[in-house]
Amino acid sequence: MEQLLIIEDDIDLSHGLCKALKANDRKIISCHDLKTAKEQLLCGGVSLLLLDINLPDGSGLDLLKEIKENTPDIPIILLTANDTDVDIVDGLERGADDYITKPFSLSVLRARVNTQLRKQAPKHQNQPIHIDPFCFDFEAMTFYVGSSKVELSKTEQKLLRLLVQNRGRTMTRGNLIDRIWTDNAEYVDENALAVAIKRLRDKLGAQSYIKTVYGIGYSWVSKDE
Repeated sequence: MEQLLIIEDDIDLSHGLCKALKANDRKIISCHDLKTAKEQLLCGGVSLLLLDINLPDGSGLDLLKEIKENTPDIPIILLTANDTDVDIVDGLERGADDYITKPFSLSVLRARVNTQLRKQAPKHQNQPIHIDPFCFDFEAMTFYVGSSKVELSKTEQKLLRLLVQNRGRTMTRGNLIDRIWTDNAEYVDENALAVAIKRLRDKLGAQSYIKTVYGIGYSWVSKDE
């Protein structure tokens, strides 16, 4: 799931940004000062930052420099009323990925956010996925529960990949069947999917993660949901 961190001290603008950037499979967190933002960054998982330069407890440019020194892959878009060439150059030289001045069009901002996220996608889509005791590396086709390696069939790998890459969302039975059994079979009994789900649960010990949404399909959920 994408996680956007908005650091903006104008509360009305911050609310507007959260609303404009809301999307499925996207979590948006807003902070109004540097202190809160730094605390949130320690939790990890941030996909992109929208960062105001002028904040009540300091300059966003200092935070920009700090982030880019430690986690340079996180894209950062600066938001500011400062539109002089000096400010723009300063922000870009400190590592900003984009720069937008106030006032701005929310549709333009959405487009720029989506552009940055698309640039990041190829860097992350093939990386191993770590969830609680699980480590799934779909490129190397290695799957671990803790330190124990689990062997999965091709069908189980496809099923697992769809579930974890769409975790938190319910995948319908029809969608899963169409995307897993792609060998031009005219008909696949839904029981084949139920059997594959059971085997995957049993092999991974993931009964509390792979949930049946009765009448609809299946979902990978957090253990505490």
